[in-house]
Parts: sequence; C-alpha cells; structure tokens
Amino acid sequence: MMKWVFGLMLLLSVIFGLVTGNAAPLTESALNSCVEAVELFLYLIGGMCMWGGLMRIAEKAGLTTALAKIFRPLFKFLFPGLDPSSKAYGLICMNVAANVLGLGNAATPIGLNAMHELEIEGQKRGLDGTVASRHMIVFIVLNTASITLIPQTAATLRLKHGSLSPFDIFPAVIVTSVIALAAGLLVALIFNAADKRKAGA
Repeated sequence: MMKWVFGLMLLLSVIFGLVTGNAAPLTESALNSCVEAVELFLYLIGGMCMWGGLMRIAEKAGLTTALAKIFRPLFKFLFPGLDPSSKAYGLICMNVAANVLGLGNAATPIGLNAMHELEIEGQKRGLDGTVASRHMIVFIVLNTASITLIPQTAATLRLKHGSLSPFDIFPAVIVTSVIALAAGLLVALIFNAADKRKAGA
C-alpha cells in the first residue's frame, strides 16, 4: 500500500514541478536529497557500530541474561499459563532484554524464534495456529513499544545537526516509551478480556 502512496506523491511532485515551471529546482532538490541520504547513512552507521559494539560486549558479559532474570516476575503476569521453563519464555526474556540494551539486530531473530515457539505452545493447548494468541499479541506489543535505555539513533541525529548535548532527550524518551508501552499493553489486555467474555457468552 505504502509503495503506491509514495509513488503517487513522487509522480505528483514531478507533474506540479513541470506545470509550475520549477523543473530545475525539482531536479536539483532530488539530486541533493540523494547525496544527503548517503551522507546521513554514513553518519548514522558510525554511531550504530559504536553502540552496537558496546551492547554486544554487555551481552557477552551476561548483562542481557541478568536483565532477563529481572523481567521474569513481570512476565508471569503478562504471560499467564506460559511455562517459565519453556523455550518460548526464555526467548521472550532475551528479546526484551536485548531491546532494552538497544541490541535491535540481536533482538529480531530472537523475536522470530519466540513467535514460532509461542505458536507451538498455543497448538499444544489446542489453539488455532492461524490466529494470533494472547501471548503472541502481548509479545508483539513488548517488542514494538520496547523501552530502550540508549536512544543512539536519535542522539546521533541530534549530534549531526549541532546539538551540544545529544543525550539530554533521555528522560523524555524514557517517559514516552513507558507511556507507549503501558498504553499498548492496556489495550491488548482489555481486548483480550472482552474477547474472553464474548467467547464465554
């Protein structure tokens, strides 16, 4: 769907540029934007490599595993009925811990494996494998609206544009992340409860 939206926007830009006699500025802007995109990529990749390396060191040092243990009591509430010793439970803990540490690249394959294991767990309980279970939905919310302790991408962009304190957005990022996560979990739990009442009726 989005490819059609962006394609239409691009086509309309070209048409209006030609009609209004702004073809030259349009071409210049397009070329400059391409150069700026490559520059931004190179600028961001440096920060990503640095923080990614630091987070990998933290992971190898056992910090991810320690965070996973801290999250276990919370997950007993969010994932009722899921065996804490199961592979799915361990993968969920590792995924959230990796996201908190900013290890997005490491969190993605862990998250895919966690979803696969949750599907298997659901099939064991007789759930329809073609429909997302409660555990799957809650996990997607946790993965999507995860709290990140080091917002390195936003900080790198701020540094590029002249910010003297690129990490001074940290408190705002934490507050908004917590609110977004709480709102997502609340909606997921409310709809799950409504679905249960509907099924019981």
